Amino acid sequence: MAHSDNQARSVSDEQSRSPGADPRRAPAPRRSRDLGDLLLDRFFSTGHILETEPIAARMIRVRISAPALRNTRCLPGQHVRIAIGDAAGGLLARVGDLRTYTVWQFDPERGEFDLCVMDHGDGPGSRWGRAAAPGAQVMFRGPEGSFVVNDDAPYHLFAGEETASVAFGAMLAAVPDHIPVYGAVETATPEDRLPLPRAAALAAPVRGDASAARSQVLLDAVRELELPSTPGVAYLAGEARTIQMISKHLVHERDWPRLAIRTKPFWTPGKRGMD
Repeated sequence: MAHSDNQARSVSDEQSRSPGADPRRAPAPRRSRDLGDLLLDRFFSTGHILETEPIAARMIRVRISAPALRNTRCLPGQHVRIAIGDAAGGLLARVGDLRTYTVWQFDPERGEFDLCVMDHGDGPGSRWGRAAAPGAQVMFRGPEGSFVVNDDAPYHLFAGEETASVAFGAMLAAVPDHIPVYGAVETATPEDRLPLPRAAALAAPVRGDASAARSQVLLDAVRELELPSTPGVAYLAGEARTIQMISKHLVHERDWPRLAIRTKPFWTPGKRGMD
């Protein structure tokens, strides 16, 4: 959830130190390091939150500065795993639960990246997003993942809901203009929609009060798409059971090979680690 405005200045920048700097920015807090820090260094990178802002009705953009990522590569669609535990607690408390968020935008020169955190209930990920504040420490792994654009596809098909749209934003921006794209991105309301590249090529179904889990609204929107007669490459992301429904539609109703369908389940109700 996921899932693209990443030219912010890092906290060491002159602008960050100037009297007119954005008040939402804050320097990383300093504290003495202990054995737990040294152990975590082997498995996690450490950054801190530079700023947050609402980017859609229920989506918060969180910009993170991570010096270890300077001059590294993040492929569009890759994700990070955020440790959303208590940074002030012991070793296990600091890690807590892990949540996966696609990188919305990435700046390798500054070592900064943006996440878009969906507030869709009282799950641990939603609570972390609401509490995210400038200056807070963030432990993470990545960027990593194989849910990325296939450069050899004759055309691309995207289908998912709000959490999928974060990944789709980065991926759509990477598709060359001459390659066709199709798709459907479902939201609860028009205000929940992220600003996506090539949005005019995507259907925009609104489900209203219907559940995003096992979404018939999204499945019907994909069914109504006028696609070329031969398969392209599909990217299905978001709620796990909805992904399964759309994948079955492509295989059994449109005769797509399974190898042409890439999936990324971000959440499903009641499953620990995906709430």
